[in-house]
Amino acid sequence: MNPNGSGCALSVVVIGRNEGSRLMRCLRSVQAIRGVRGRIEIIYVDSDSKDGSAERARALGAQVILVHPQRPSAALGRNAGWRAAQAPVILFLDGDTILDSDFVASALPLLKDPNVAVVWGHRRELHPEASIYNRVLDLDWIYPPGPSEFCGGDALMRRAALEEVKGFDERLIAGEEPELCQRLRTLGYRIEHIDQPMTLHDLAITRWEQYWRRAERAGHAYAEVASRFRDSDYPLWSAEVRRNRIHAAILILAALGGIALAVVEEDLWPLLLPAVFYLGLIVRTARRVEWKDPSLVTRLLYGVHSHLQQIPILIGQLSYYRDRRSGRRRRLIEYK
Repeated sequence: MNPNGSGCALSVVVIGRNEGSRLMRCLRSVQAIRGVRGRIEIIYVDSDSKDGSAERARALGAQVILVHPQRPSAALGRNAGWRAAQAPVILFLDGDTILDSDFVASALPLLKDPNVAVVWGHRRELHPEASIYNRVLDLDWIYPPGPSEFCGGDALMRRAALEEVKGFDERLIAGEEPELCQRLRTLGYRIEHIDQPMTLHDLAITRWEQYWRRAERAGHAYAEVASRFRDSDYPLWSAEVRRNRIHAAILILAALGGIALAVVEEDLWPLLLPAVFYLGLIVRTARRVEWKDPSLVTRLLYGVHSHLQQIPILIGQLSYYRDRRSGRRRRLIEYK
């Protein structure tokens, strides 16, 4: 029971911005939750949508909270939702997801352990066949089950733990979930990833520009979050930031070296050297992720993605450092 005595067993907080029919699909999947005893409240937090999402959510019976921030962020929406919620357990969902009806029933027993603050399951892409981008990024969602360092935007959380760390950091434009999890872990809480379907996600990336901007946003998040924990006992993403710089530099230097040698030799054969080098990296990655997908073609494409994305990730990092030096606060980087 929650402190207010409302008898609410579960609060579901869905955030969205111009999600359209995806939001309706998400809310209907929440209404289909099975195995939860007690009342379930549904809260939809709308970040200044222009497509009538708020009205549609009300029509489905959701409590609607409207936020009109100058600087939209997922963290702001999630905080508005859980602070208005009544239950001791909060399920966070992005509005472009479909909830598995049995996930909550599978996850709730883990929260009987007072040291567990977050439980999350498997998120997969709804339409991996829709584009090459969806196909390879689907593998990015796959993590081995067990204790983990962080969760994503879909997760079941203990309200008391959220209150203890004062929720998500609204200054972040991305990476707010791992940052929150890191603060929880410093207090001794655990993050549990269970081997259960949780959500289907509608990434809807069909263009190169979307893919690039999403990777750039990831780089910005890596740099910003790493800078906050750099001098702490629990550094987060510092190693990833360093690896990205080295990785991207090697890729760029290999290409430039091949081009320079081709100019000196006045022949194209030197360009084969970086091509063979890149191919070796791709094949090695494809072998390492064999546990994620049996398809060799998909794994090779994932290998291309794993190395190619290092360039926009580096650019995202550099943009964060540039903004920090100039005192500028970056607005949300949207790719949809």
